[in-house]
Amino acid sequence: MLYHAYELQRTWMSSASAFASMGANVLAGPAKSLDYFGMGPMMASALDVFAHATAHYGKPAFGITDVEIAGASHPVVESTVLERPFGDLLRFRVEGVSHDRPKLLIVAPMSGHYATLLRGTVERMLEFCEVYITDWADARDVPISAGKFDLDDYIDYLIEFAEFLTEANGGKRIHMMAVCQPSVPAFAATALMNLHKSPATPLTLTMMGGPIDTRECPTVVNNMAMQRPIEWFRQSVIATVPLKYRGAGRRVYPGFMQLSAFMSMNLSNHMMSHYEMFKHLTIGDEASAQATKTFYDEYRSVCDMTAEFYLQTVEEVFQKHSIPKGEFRHKGELVDITQITDTALLAVEGERDDISGLGQTRAALKLTPNLADSHKRYYMAEGAGHYGIFNGSRWRTKVAPVVEEWIAAHPG
Repeated sequence: MLYHAYELQRTWMSSASAFASMGANVLAGPAKSLDYFGMGPMMASALDVFAHATAHYGKPAFGITDVEIAGASHPVVESTVLERPFGDLLRFRVEGVSHDRPKLLIVAPMSGHYATLLRGTVERMLEFCEVYITDWADARDVPISAGKFDLDDYIDYLIEFAEFLTEANGGKRIHMMAVCQPSVPAFAATALMNLHKSPATPLTLTMMGGPIDTRECPTVVNNMAMQRPIEWFRQSVIATVPLKYRGAGRRVYPGFMQLSAFMSMNLSNHMMSHYEMFKHLTIGDEASAQATKTFYDEYRSVCDMTAEFYLQTVEEVFQKHSIPKGEFRHKGELVDITQITDTALLAVEGERDDISGLGQTRAALKLTPNLADSHKRYYMAEGAGHYGIFNGSRWRTKVAPVVEEWIAAHPG
């Protein structure tokens, strides 16, 4: 019933959003009759903000058409190089540059947002690497006939993607970067490939704001996961996909619930952002208002996760702390993190990260005693919050150069 109630509410709000948008256009149109009373701009701005806040957002496009390298603009071609039921592998090829550039697999989060949340990450790394990224599917659109998808399957996908790219690269090993939540499965996949001496073992693994050990500096997100038993999550936040979608009948953790949780964590900040957008629109500062709109267009574009993946992640990562305790198993096999000896690790954290606290990602370096110190590095981005370590000016000017330097230092 939860999903059906949401769909009904979304239908109502979509209608209200459409009417508000039309009203804003009329008030901002050529006639502007209410301008005589000084009410036109204010009412148009209020309706515009309401329309934007209540609109439904689908999957955004990456829309990366070119990148500037050494002062010259180069076209970028996006393509899908591998298709799988629960996620594809995308490639971004920069034309007019050497094909010998490092190959980087960016592992996007499966945490309620689409991979396009990392658009800024991809754009910046294209200046240095040939970039591939995991494009996870919205679980509500994956038919039940495709089977399940849990944390173990996520790890299998990463290993398969690494093997595919290594073979496509003539046997030359690639680099991997995991942003936020996938730091855990990427860390586990890297350990398994090291353990099995896989020729596709990544040369480097960069983990950014990942919950490797959430016992370090716990945040609100970590505490919420610890306050309830796993059965509560199974009974309270898992819903069934309605008949209107291809994944009808699949049990999922809905994206709209994840979005609600994130919004409620910083509700006052989100309300202030919309108030500032209203003020910008009122005075005709369209550029500033558009910047806010662009952010929320992406932020409110959410997708569902399979119930089994969500529940296994909550239990293993946030409740049992299986990875740092050395107890995590992948399909019955113990994932021995200490076996990582052939992949250089870079841990990146944001000083003001309120999702993955300071020390949670750095813990990966302490969990790999058999890895040479020359193959470990830690970087803390001063003043950066969670999103600031992979998007925005701090990412572009402070964090990305560190990642590039680390990749260049381990060419294989």
